[in-house]
Amino acid sequence: MKQFEQVNWHTLVLGLGKTGLSVARFLSAQGVSFAVMDSRETPPNVDELLSEFPETACYFGSLNADVMCAATRIIASPGIALATPEIEKARSLGIEVIGDIELFAREAKKPIVAVTGSNGKTTVATLLSLMAKQANVKAGTGGNIGMPALELLTQKSTELYVLELSSFQLETTHSLKCKAASILNVSEDHLDRYSGRMDLYAAAKAKIYDRCQNKIVNRDDELVVTLANDAYAITFGADAPTGDNYGLVITDGVKWLAKGEKKLLSTADMKVAGSHNETNALAALALAEAAGLPLKPCLQVLRAFAGLPHRTQWVAESNGINWFNDSKGTNVGATVAALQGLPNKTVLIAGGQGKGADFTPLANVVQDYARAVVLFGEDAEQIALALKGDIPIVFATDMTCAVKQAHQLANIGDNILLSPACASFDMFTSYENRGDVFIDTVKKELQC
Repeated sequence: MKQFEQVNWHTLVLGLGKTGLSVARFLSAQGVSFAVMDSRETPPNVDELLSEFPETACYFGSLNADVMCAATRIIASPGIALATPEIEKARSLGIEVIGDIELFAREAKKPIVAVTGSNGKTTVATLLSLMAKQANVKAGTGGNIGMPALELLTQKSTELYVLELSSFQLETTHSLKCKAASILNVSEDHLDRYSGRMDLYAAAKAKIYDRCQNKIVNRDDELVVTLANDAYAITFGADAPTGDNYGLVITDGVKWLAKGEKKLLSTADMKVAGSHNETNALAALALAEAAGLPLKPCLQVLRAFAGLPHRTQWVAESNGINWFNDSKGTNVGATVAALQGLPNKTVLIAGGQGKGADFTPLANVVQDYARAVVLFGEDAEQIALALKGDIPIVFATDMTCAVKQAHQLANIGDNILLSPACASFDMFTSYENRGDVFIDTVKKELQC
């Protein structure tokens, strides 16, 4: 670690994850001197950093307020909250604190389509990327999905940027000017980051609409409508649409994706199931139109798209029982959507780290859609207290126990759904790891 007295830089890169390394590379290409700080003694990308930039001043093991306050600009990784005391002190001194998306926004020369939301944003961003590709438009896709946004700037042939953005990324973004953007939905998530305040979380999401040319709005979400505050926005929703808006219509028992009075695609022709996937498709179509993509290739993508792993992913069927992996359901809103989107009764497996969420919105949905609930993980008791009614609730010590109990509780024709409504870090390394363990456990259970 270089000594503080050797400071010869003005920009501090805070956090050396994937985003931090991309910031370092961007700054170097711009000829900007920088230092790097990370609270971890050995950050994950330190070898790559020092291999590429051996003279970089590095401050590892803690967040040093004196070093931070010596900077004229701090580029903070999204995992570091603005409420961190050291950052608050730096900001109080007038030091600019921004993130990689702000740097990207200042440099990007091509149109930007951006998506945020508590749930569904990865699916919609993926659909948009596939739609652009099908239309022979070269799209660079990144942000909270895949490639860090700054690395997209090195792809000189890009014609359109597709960004998935989290509230954490939007917090430090001020210059983003989107050709089209959407807040898909807002439900309780990450409230541990926002002092339990839903208004602060929503306000961070709302920044995606600042300077936005075409706002795409979920008319079924009252909070999103309020955040957009635009009577001329294009909307999507699960009801019949009017004007140039998007929605669902039913004709002779057949459900269609529609724009106004024009039927576009029967939902029966989509490979992904669930009402939430229908609204995701509508959002993608609205964003694609606003971005200038032709309709035909967009519909071709919707016919072929089979969904993403860990998002209401079908795992197996045995003895009339279907198993689904929705490990990406890390908040209450996601689990509500997953339960409502499946036919027949469902045995729900849930639990983990609740991130300060209120679980009471699950109660009525569980009562209406669930056969039983199996709870495990750190906040299992808290979830149980929030549920009401006469739906059986049992507790499990681990995934193996949860799968066995769910199997015993299910009837022929039921679903068994892992949709935790919680983060995974109490028992797993990530939601992907949790989903993979579930899939492996289900396969072993069905072999018994």
